[in-house]
Amino acid sequence: MNRPKLIAYMKEHNIDAFYVSKKPNVRFISGYTGDDSALLITAKESFFITDPRYTEQAGIECPEYTIKNWRTPGKTKADMVGTLAKEYQLARVAFESDVLNFNDYQLFAGKVDAELVPLAGVVDEMRQVKSPEEIQYMRNACEISCRALDRLMPLIKPGITEKELAATLSLYMVQEGADTMPYGNILISGKKTSLLHGIPSEKAIEYGDFVLIDFGCQVHGYMSDMTRTFVVGKASEKQREVYNICRQMTEDSTVITKAGITGKEIYEESLKAIKDTPYYGYQYNNIGHGIGLFVHEGPFCCITDTTPIPAGNVRTIEPGIYIPDWGGVRIEDQLLVTEDGYENMVRFTHDLIEL
Repeated sequence: MNRPKLIAYMKEHNIDAFYVSKKPNVRFISGYTGDDSALLITAKESFFITDPRYTEQAGIECPEYTIKNWRTPGKTKADMVGTLAKEYQLARVAFESDVLNFNDYQLFAGKVDAELVPLAGVVDEMRQVKSPEEIQYMRNACEISCRALDRLMPLIKPGITEKELAATLSLYMVQEGADTMPYGNILISGKKTSLLHGIPSEKAIEYGDFVLIDFGCQVHGYMSDMTRTFVVGKASEKQREVYNICRQMTEDSTVITKAGITGKEIYEESLKAIKDTPYYGYQYNNIGHGIGLFVHEGPFCCITDTTPIPAGNVRTIEPGIYIPDWGGVRIEDQLLVTEDGYENMVRFTHDLIEL
């Protein structure tokens, strides 16, 4: 997988070993798809640290790693890393400081006789530029999501509940070819659509409701993320007005996307369509993010992120308008950033659909 990239970084920064424990980063470096996993990477040896539930799976998926079972009575992962540090004379051991909690760090400090080097975002940054294989997985995930939504639309009608629709959508994505561990989908209706991350409930769909669906699936662990907002019945004048402003925000933000632009610039572009309307102030200040093995990766589209977005990055564009006690609209696409523009992986229309 991507272990050589990490080893090259370690050599450049005089690091003897790197302890990787963030789940998407473990998968990116090793290819492992299960749980309870951590890696200790050195220039010559690579260790996969897990417990007896997963040693067989790790041996199958990661044959080039030495599998280490840390779960013996009274022992911790810190004990295992300490043993390996002593055996292999590791003087400087880096760890993901944005992952290891305070209690675990204290354990490591007491068990590992080496300099502990806190580093954040090293592997995450490596994940920003996707390989052709990763890009294809995400294209497939987006197409599966679109097919599932095509199948769901005839069911969106008064009387059916948000939870029923959300569960059916997850089923359709798996039937269409997604991994069998879909992440949480947002499917909300009516006034609840003003909640940016509302939870599907027993609420029944009613005539005149907005129905906001923010969802995605995984293919070989790589994610899709899209949002569409519908009206059940005939849209009111205000619903249509808010929808059209949100659509313009999405399209303005998308058209300027290309390698080298920053999330700050994309966010500022999204404000042009709303700033002189009564709805200015009802938008959210983060309108997009990178995506891959994790749904919210950097760089982000917000006022504070001035990181140039590289070619090969896959990301979302998702402005929204959220009016408390009335409702909201969000339209989200997933883009592959290229040197001179983008490829939209989501084929679903931006038109307002009345169901």
